[in-house]
Amino acid sequence: MKFKIDTKDTFTIIMPEEGQIDAKMTAALHEQCQEIRQSGSNNLIVDFQNCNEMDGTAVQGFVELHEESYSQDMSLVYTGISKQGINILKQDETDLLINIAPTMKEAIDIISMEILERDLFSEE
Repeated sequence: MKFKIDTKDTFTIIMPEEGQIDAKMTAALHEQCQEIRQSGSNNLIVDFQNCNEMDGTAVQGFVELHEESYSQDMSLVYTGISKQGINILKQDETDLLINIAPTMKEAIDIISMEILERDLFSEE
């Protein structure tokens, strides 16, 4: 599985270069996220703009990666998910359990707000 990685000051963008989002991709994505976190980047945006299809096997991987991130005070936002993918996530209300942003700008805003929140709460 190939991913394009773009590291910024406060977050890293991971963009799968394949077209199908499935359990195999989410497993590879999980490994990629672990590698990136070991290099010191704790805030991730996963951009699926190059992926035009999703199957239901990907849903559990999304939730597991999200829960793992937030249990370690890290941020994770998914963006660029197709309408078909959003419909799959809405079937069992997974869209309410994970961070999904319709655009990259909104994904960056979510990451920025979460960084600010963590900074504010750590000062108290």
